[in-house]
Amino acid sequence: MNRFVVQEHHASHLHWDFRLEKDGVLKSWAVPKGVPEKKLIKRLAIQVDDHELDYIDFEGTIEEGEYGAGSVKIWDSGTYELESESTKTIVFDLKGKRLTGKYSLVHLKDKQWLLIKL
Repeated sequence: MNRFVVQEHHASHLHWDFRLEKDGVLKSWAVPKGVPEKKLIKRLAIQVDDHELDYIDFEGTIEEGEYGAGSVKIWDSGTYELESESTKTIVFDLKGKRLTGKYSLVHLKDKQWLLIKL
């Protein structure tokens, strides 16, 4: 089982950082309107740089002048099971405190994805 985390990030604009542990890093997306909790809700997710695994537990303040400056708190965390993956779609089952069930990330273009609760 791999881990996931959703961090509520009060930076220049409030957003949620959705991170999946994969290949020794945290694959990461910024989700401006938050991770969907109801079925068939679609949310834009912008892929950002991978983060180090130890960032999975990070809560605190990123200092002004640093990348991502602002406050970060863990909104949800848990494990996930990867169901399928291609260049266009990642399907996984989340087992968190708030988020449970099947989700999909669908690649639109460039760094833009849709995060969908199935």
